Amino acid sequence: QVQLVESGGGLVQPGRSLKLSCAASESVFSLYTMGWYRQPPGKPLELVATITSGVAITNYADSVKGLFTISKDNAKNTVYLQMNSLKPEDTAVYYCYLRIRLGAATGDYWGQGTQVTVSS
Repeated sequence: QVQLVESGGGLVQPGRSLKLSCAASESVFSLYTMGWYRQPPGKPLELVATITSGVAITNYADSVKGLFTISKDNAKNTVYLQMNSLKPEDTAVYYCYLRIRLGAATGDYWGQGTQVTVSS
């Protein structure tokens, strides 16, 4: 079973930057999509960004375009989320997501979640 381990969350002041990482326990050799979701306090889960296998096609929520950047390191089985110009409304639990689309491990996988708090 594939496991996702997140790190990089914490408390940060508005306008500062933070970088999250998510490492998969196993290599992915087939089609997959990785991404980040977040859940602000009292609100439903929302998609932040995704990135695909092969040529890294990215997709972003309108609210974070130009501010957040998703990237990956295939050798490390790791996806990152660089968050710039953070605002209080970015406060949420951030979850790493993996969808394996082909192979024996086909399915959906979730990280444990990491808290990001933006406050002065």
